[in-house]
Amino acid sequence: MKSYLHILLLALTATCLLTGCFDNNPNPPDPEGKKVLYFSYSALIKHLDPAKAYNSGFYRIMTSIYEPPFEFHYLKHPAELVPRTAADIPEPVRYDSEGNVLSTDASANQVAKVVFTIRIRPGISFQDHACFARTESGEFKWHLGPGESFPSVSHPDELLQDLSITRRTRNLEAADFVYQFKRLANPMRECPVRQVFESVVLGMKDFRVEIENEIDRIRAERRRLAGAGYNQERDEQENPIWIDYDKFDLPGVQVVDDLTYTITVNQDFPQLLYWMTMPFFSPIPREAVRFYFQHAAAERNFTLDRHPVGTGPYTLTENRPNYRLVLDRNPNFREELYPAEGSPGDMEAGLLDSAGKPMPFVDRAVYLLDREAPPRWNKFLQGYYDIIELEPADNDLSGQVMELTIEGQTGVTADMQKRGVALKVSQRPFIRYYAFNMRDPVVGGLDEKRRKLRQAISIALDIEQYIQIFENGRGKPADGLLPDGIFGHGEGKEAINSVVYRWDETLGRPVRRSIEEAKKLMIEAGYPGGRDAEGNQLVLNYDLRQGRGVKTQRDWMNKQLGRIGIKLETRTTDANRWLAKLEKGNFQFIYYGWYADYPDPENFMFLLYGPNGKVDHHGENYANYQNAEYDKRFLQMKNIPDSPERSAIIKEMLDIAREDAPWIFAWQPTSYALHHSWLKNYKPKFISEDLLKYLDINAEERQRLTGEWNRPVTWPVTVTLVLLLIAVVPATVQVVFRQRKEAAK
Repeated sequence: MKSYLHILLLALTATCLLTGCFDNNPNPPDPEGKKVLYFSYSALIKHLDPAKAYNSGFYRIMTSIYEPPFEFHYLKHPAELVPRTAADIPEPVRYDSEGNVLSTDASANQVAKVVFTIRIRPGISFQDHACFARTESGEFKWHLGPGESFPSVSHPDELLQDLSITRRTRNLEAADFVYQFKRLANPMRECPVRQVFESVVLGMKDFRVEIENEIDRIRAERRRLAGAGYNQERDEQENPIWIDYDKFDLPGVQVVDDLTYTITVNQDFPQLLYWMTMPFFSPIPREAVRFYFQHAAAERNFTLDRHPVGTGPYTLTENRPNYRLVLDRNPNFREELYPAEGSPGDMEAGLLDSAGKPMPFVDRAVYLLDREAPPRWNKFLQGYYDIIELEPADNDLSGQVMELTIEGQTGVTADMQKRGVALKVSQRPFIRYYAFNMRDPVVGGLDEKRRKLRQAISIALDIEQYIQIFENGRGKPADGLLPDGIFGHGEGKEAINSVVYRWDETLGRPVRRSIEEAKKLMIEAGYPGGRDAEGNQLVLNYDLRQGRGVKTQRDWMNKQLGRIGIKLETRTTDANRWLAKLEKGNFQFIYYGWYADYPDPENFMFLLYGPNGKVDHHGENYANYQNAEYDKRFLQMKNIPDSPERSAIIKEMLDIAREDAPWIFAWQPTSYALHHSWLKNYKPKFISEDLLKYLDINAEERQRLTGEWNRPVTWPVTVTLVLLLIAVVPATVQVVFRQRKEAAK
């Protein structure tokens, strides 16, 4: 009998648990009274050191921790530069070779140097961190001596629990910005922007050479002391080389006083202030670098890459890249108010409801790794992610929530409208392109025949069809290097790429040239019907990175180029091998893209500047294109202010590039993001990934709606219980009856 009662008890317990307590929410309950946001990411966040991180995925974390001098206004479009840690936007002072101040209308060839004086806001503090920890005597608690180790801790924050610590932070100083500038020059650190700034910042190249010499000296000394068995790689892994940058002078970046520093460049460089919205130029305290370059830190795998130190609104309290990252509100963050102005329509959209209120609004942001699209989508639809940005891999799933409206615009489905899901569409400064290797003997070169071959391929590749098939119509064909919203892009008939399009007066828009025109160009290129003089079919190599959708895109490309007789051989490799091919120029044809660092035409036009070639100069000119006329105009255009003169030069450069066709100017992606009704103040930024501090959330609404959407299905459990009762109760009654009958005898 006991066994039957046990079964009955277990069934009742299971029913209670499954019907009353089951919850499929992957997120833990929010702390009492705290606002928590939930996001996903699909690729590992590897670097958080601002001297080397150069990826939009990394920036989404970094921009909430680090604060460069300037930022772009959250709501205004076109992009407007505003101070962040700086007190104001500096006016550059231009000097001639004699040291005389030049007038604002002086020509660029008179400029010998330009000085930017940057003043820092007083009263800004770094986050609490063990690198700043001092005892009552003023000594650093965790700057240890040789052979000393940290206690058994998993995060630097745990070291702050020591009761002897009386100071945990300090105020921001101008010297912290100068220190970071010097870090960019360190050759041991692969800084992706070093080459740009060595060419313009006064003395930066010489400074780098001095650092190289210091590294060589330290290595030689270590080798001498260790003897013949010295292992440099192991030694530097356990005891990283720390450079005392204060011993070396960088003339182009100087401290003036505690809250002022100057940057001196050797030419007009108006883009400098745009550059200084990026994490590269955030302040880094020397205490943090000294802390992380200890043997004790290396033992615990504590690095600036994993545990950043900044002045921003949030601190990184958990960093498990293969699982999740957690940002918590920085209690030391100063008062910063939500913008009181925006763009047309922002007020009606509720984006100014928080005007004048102190930021940040949420207490915690949790980023969870979800590599695959289906689980990411399902969690969003369940309400477990607050926002989701559509990626190309999401195309097959987006139909669940998006559809075309009667007006031909994309909107959310009726079901999603009932749930309060909102769609935000934005055109960001991003361009996709196919690049020919201009060093290749078949598709490269500036002679007339190979130019016509590239033009024919540009016409044959139907980008409009590509956008419809592979991007669900999300994007628009590109007419040159410049995307919409960038000065010099142009409008209407004057802006079209006349090599690939003709203007249709009846339709009032450009129309792709016919395949017959492409075939005619193939004949002029020496490939009638896609065959050379010996009758051999033209075969081109197309190098692709491995990924989803590669086969269907390859088949589409083959079909497109097959119309003009070209056969495409697709060579698919992993990302590292693919990048190695680009470095060596070992390709004919690739697909790539560029997202603007800052909203200036120079940041796109430099992608075809000859001295920026990938193979010879390790730049971003992956086509290795070089045209003397284009290069000449680039130097004229790059550092002059926006004006009719600049616009005219840009038009000439675009015409040269369109005629030479080193790229097939493919398309400008349109960004789509979905968010739930409880998320407030969300607006995609034209430039930058700095969003978190502006966002707010109605936590009560989220809890209520996710509860309604995710009620457990209990009927299978109830049916199972009934069946158990039908089976167990009669048997139990029979046993009891038999026992009583035997007892009565």
